[in-house]
Amino acid sequence: MNFLRGVMGGQSAGPQHTEAETIQKLCDRVASSTLLDDRRNAVRALKSLSKKYRLEVGIQAMEHLIHVLQTDRSDSEIIGYALDTLYNIISNDEEEEVDDVEEENSTRQSEDLGSQFTEIFIKQPENVTLLLSLLEEFDFHVRWPGVKLLTSLLKQLGPQVQQIILVSPMGVSRLMDLLADSREVIRNDGVLLLQALTRSNGAIQKIVAFENAFERLLDIITEEGNSDGGIVVEDCLILLQNLLKNNNSNQNFFKEGSYIQRMKPWFHVGDENSGWSAQKVTNLHVMLQLVRVLVSPTNPPGATSSCQKAMFQCGLLQRLCTILMATGVPADILTETINTVSEVIRGYQVNQDYFASVNAPSNPPRPAIVVLLMSMVNERQPFVLRCAVLYCFQCFLYKNQKGQGEIVSTLLPSTIDATGNSVSAGQLLCGGLFSTDSLSNWCAAVALAHALQENATQKEQLLRVQLATSIGNPPVSLLQQCTNILSQGDKIDRRGSKIQTRVGLLMLLCTWLSNCPIAVTHFLHNSANVPFLTGQIAENLGEEEQLVQGLCALLLGISIYFNDNSLESYMKEKLKQLIEKRIGKENFIEKLGFISKHELYSRASQKPQPNFPSPEYMIFDHEFTKLVKELEGVITKAIYKSSEEDKKEEEVKKTLEQHDSIVTHYKNMIREQDLQLEELKQQISTLKCQNEQLQTAVTQQVSQIQQHKDQYNLLKVQLGKDNQHQGSYSDGTQVNGIQPEEVGRLREEIEELKNNQELLQSQLAEKDSLIENLKSSQASPGTNEQSSATVSARDSEQIAELKQELATLKSQLNSQSVEITRLQTEKQELLRKTEIFAKSAPAPGESEAGTAAKTTDVEGRLSALLQETKELKSEIKALSEERSAIKEQLDASNSTIAILQNEKNKLEMDVTDSKKEQDDLLVLLADQDQKIFSLKNKLKELGHPVEEEDELESGDQDDEEDEDEDDGKDQGPI
Repeated sequence: MNFLRGVMGGQSAGPQHTEAETIQKLCDRVASSTLLDDRRNAVRALKSLSKKYRLEVGIQAMEHLIHVLQTDRSDSEIIGYALDTLYNIISNDEEEEVDDVEEENSTRQSEDLGSQFTEIFIKQPENVTLLLSLLEEFDFHVRWPGVKLLTSLLKQLGPQVQQIILVSPMGVSRLMDLLADSREVIRNDGVLLLQALTRSNGAIQKIVAFENAFERLLDIITEEGNSDGGIVVEDCLILLQNLLKNNNSNQNFFKEGSYIQRMKPWFHVGDENSGWSAQKVTNLHVMLQLVRVLVSPTNPPGATSSCQKAMFQCGLLQRLCTILMATGVPADILTETINTVSEVIRGYQVNQDYFASVNAPSNPPRPAIVVLLMSMVNERQPFVLRCAVLYCFQCFLYKNQKGQGEIVSTLLPSTIDATGNSVSAGQLLCGGLFSTDSLSNWCAAVALAHALQENATQKEQLLRVQLATSIGNPPVSLLQQCTNILSQGDKIDRRGSKIQTRVGLLMLLCTWLSNCPIAVTHFLHNSANVPFLTGQIAENLGEEEQLVQGLCALLLGISIYFNDNSLESYMKEKLKQLIEKRIGKENFIEKLGFISKHELYSRASQKPQPNFPSPEYMIFDHEFTKLVKELEGVITKAIYKSSEEDKKEEEVKKTLEQHDSIVTHYKNMIREQDLQLEELKQQISTLKCQNEQLQTAVTQQVSQIQQHKDQYNLLKVQLGKDNQHQGSYSDGTQVNGIQPEEVGRLREEIEELKNNQELLQSQLAEKDSLIENLKSSQASPGTNEQSSATVSARDSEQIAELKQELATLKSQLNSQSVEITRLQTEKQELLRKTEIFAKSAPAPGESEAGTAAKTTDVEGRLSALLQETKELKSEIKALSEERSAIKEQLDASNSTIAILQNEKNKLEMDVTDSKKEQDDLLVLLADQDQKIFSLKNKLKELGHPVEEEDELESGDQDDEEDEDEDDGKDQGPI
């Protein structure tokens, strides 16, 4: 407050003094008057003075105005006046008539007043809470000034006000109600308020999103006419950007709420292209930026791919491609659409395949990729548009080996159109690579490098590309032509940067040769390449050429690191010696470090999009900076390594490769055994279920046999009673009446037993087939492993249990057969007694004849049943013999497994012993080398000559002679 009084005191006296006294009197009336009308009139007067005398009103009246807000809430008019006055004091956005001769320091002072008064207002957090409570009032004269005042507070001191609102109960929820207000003025200012509230505050962004903000904002955009709407649509889109940018939680909520599908109508472009108003261009630009927020490369990969999938499924990508190929689209909208399509397809195969199938509406139709590349290599196109096309091409090839193969195939001789009617992507890239425009050279080189990124197959395929340089001369390879242009340097007159063409070609060559020994061999086969690189590195050039020297050092280092020593004249060790002679290792490493120390290197490494203010800044590619970071350290180590260390490293690599192959073999074997184990487990579970079913059937049969025994005992008792009353005709008649029924019942029981016996026989056959399957699985390959031995042991235990269960079932069948035989014998005795009783008892002739016929019929059926029982017993016997044979085969297979396991253990012991012997030999060799080295040092100390240096000098002379001979032989390009 003292500071503000000091500022006020610095102003001119005179009329200001009179106004200050007036303001003081008005403040006294607000503070002391008991009548509401008097206080209301005083606040109205303060409001009218607050715009012109902002400082004085702010100093003297702020406390009184806050007190009015606290005490006079029942009167909406005085509350509205107080809020308007506070807004005039705090806000810097009011239009004021400013004198042209007003000094700059006073203007700055006026601008600082807003933040100063805001700091005083929020010093008491209760003031902000009070303001939030006033926003619940529906009265327009209260709510609208309150919204404007809170927006101004957030603009002045956003983070502090955000924190107060965040800790206030239901603070954010009260503000969200503004979007549902039926009065458009309040709703639109509520959108601006939420813009300021959600800026750079993730916690508030999440609360606003979960308060159904997406639904409400999208409804407003639809009501206002989507891209044809006014500035309200732009404000809603900016608020959506605040909620979604760098907020993974809100992005996921937006996607899962199916709000991406509601973005599709935004990009409907009608047939008439005359309706591109300035506001529509702005709206569509922000809409495209909102799509890019959802698929930004900086988002988590999983979230980006899910949004890309949703955009393809709902048809949003198709709409964007329609705008891309439409005519009459403004240049900035076209550029932003290209960037948006780039990120929608980046790294997502389905979208990349769709983009490859898009054709431009021309006659004949051309692929969209070809049309875009034509713009990229056309120097008359705007620079920003060419950068966007390059980014689109890079995103199309990102993690897209299929697309990379299609681009490279357009350069191969077998796929080039002989008629020349259509232009392919490869021809456009070659044309741009060898044009006289340095920017086209750079863009084409970077685009072609992305076609080779992390794809060794295409690097080898590109070596087959042949170029016709001029009529009558033989064609040269693309690699040779690149090195030829590189060696010419500034001799060719080009438009644009001096080093841009060479930097682009060097980046292409470095990408091409990395991780591809065959390409390194082709590069070194041209005897002029290595002397050119060493000459470039060794020269002392200006700062502008230092970057080219660093890239040449990188290319030479790649030629050493990925060299497979297939060329005797350019083996790793000879190239290192050449660097040490002509450049020096320290100087080479220093030149190599020029790349990462360049001022544009760090800028390019931040984002994948090539976003440059002018063509002169277009030097580095994002993916190339990753390659430099990966290779700089390993090349430095490779330069300082000796030949012995290289040999040891190669041996270690070979050993690691062998170990990797062994590990891969064992992994595959374990994977197969896991599958077999799962199958065996399923079979065991099936057998257990079948076993349970069989046990249930046996239990039921045991209960049936018990019932048969009870019935048999009952028959015996009844026959005993009948024998005691043999003299009675009525009794004889009763016996003759009962006996056929009991015989028929016994026959039915025998038939049931026969059916049960057949069921058990079929189940026994299934058990035998399962045993055979287990036997075959035990004989399968892979039994030489410890895990398969464990599996076979488990299977043997399961088979033993199954055998035991089968033996139990057989014993039960045998007992049932014995029981059936005993019942048959007892039945025959009953029949015999019945016949004796029938002879002794008097009966009519017809009755005796009928009884005899029935008895004969029963006896015939019983004999047939006995015959079938004998056949079943013989079949059971044959099955038991087969089971014993299977058991013998299983025993033989188990013995074979044991023998193979013993042989495996012996082999493993031999391998272990050989490894120990090899380690001992390596230790002895290392000790011997150390002794030789110490003896050489002693000889040097004693003054005796050592032949090591002489040998090196003679080796260097031989190398120089070999190089001279090679220069004489290899003159023409390959």
